[in-house]
Amino acid sequence: MNIHEYQAKAVLKEFGVPVSRGVPVLKASDAEQAARDLGGPLWVVKSQIHAGGRGKGKFKEASAGDKGGVRLAKSIDEVKQYVKEMLGATLVTIQTGPAGKQVNRLYIEEGSDIAKEFYLSALVDRETSEVAFVVSTEGGMDIEKVAHDTPDKIVTFSVDPATGVMPHHGRKVANTLKLTGELAKQAEKLISQLYAAFVAKDMAMLEINPLVITKQGELKCLDAKISFDSNSLYRHPDIVALRDTTEEDAKEIEASKYDLAYIALEGTIGCMVNGAGLAMATLDIIKLYGESPANFLDVGGGASEEKVTAAFKIITADPNVKGILVNIFGGIMKCDVIARGVIAAVKAVGLQVPLVVRLEGTNVEEGKKIIRESGLNVLPADDLDDAAQKIVNAVKKG
Repeated sequence: MNIHEYQAKAVLKEFGVPVSRGVPVLKASDAEQAARDLGGPLWVVKSQIHAGGRGKGKFKEASAGDKGGVRLAKSIDEVKQYVKEMLGATLVTIQTGPAGKQVNRLYIEEGSDIAKEFYLSALVDRETSEVAFVVSTEGGMDIEKVAHDTPDKIVTFSVDPATGVMPHHGRKVANTLKLTGELAKQAEKLISQLYAAFVAKDMAMLEINPLVITKQGELKCLDAKISFDSNSLYRHPDIVALRDTTEEDAKEIEASKYDLAYIALEGTIGCMVNGAGLAMATLDIIKLYGESPANFLDVGGGASEEKVTAAFKIITADPNVKGILVNIFGGIMKCDVIARGVIAAVKAVGLQVPLVVRLEGTNVEEGKKIIRESGLNVLPADDLDDAAQKIVNAVKKG
């Protein structure tokens, strides 16, 4: 789960992390008061969308101007003008794709006198099962580009969960960023604060880009991006309350209501599978035979008929889907339950595209019989390879 920049900064502030003062704005009429509360003389008006590259982004609407999604205002009138232009407009960045995202929230922040910019992030290192920090002197830039062009400017290290952050971790950050004296002490303190926030809130990723030194000698997080481990959200109702569903795919929102693991993709073949490993294999073999999957959907090991029906409806709601592949290996999941769920869904929403069903495992013969006697136009498959070829061929024939 992702949250907006202003929400991320509020979370970090709970742990003492230094951030700039700012006010979220959801309607244009609140802009003037927000600017007056901050006091100026410089304000930064920031688009709040779940995508990077906002500063270099472009709005689709000519009325929104061409100054990007992050703008520096030198007067309250400029703040009001920018808010009016940006709010409700569609911002296109390198991460949104050509469709862009509508800006429904803005963040007005006090300006900062920046002396230097750095990059700092924390994420879970899957190889070591530890929280890893990534540090670079190249702040404000795309870290992937830095990694490609100048990998020597990126330093990484992991924190042993048994000890947590130690003084040497802070010194490593300070040395990497060439900070001395008071700034080095601030860096050591910041790393400890960020690690505490990361662990306490079950974060999956925390990115500060840029981390800046102000001309007043302060280390400050000028931007913040946080994503959380969705499996741990039951422990954090305060974080769940920050969810902005307007930033999410409607199909993914619907899937979450039924506890379905669903991720929308850009292909043409809808997939319903049980088990993450089998789902990944299904996506791979569809690609192998020349088509692309429209989604990742794992209905889980013990899905009910209701859950299967909901999953099928979500797949068919995607206008890009030109064919559907149901691939179920029945262990805990029973093939007859899947069969009944598919039939119930087809009867409820209709079937406008080819459907291939491959069943194997518990109650497989009963499941096949249910589908065979349903009267539906379903293509049976003997194994995964056969199923993939059949659905790809059916989609290519149109």
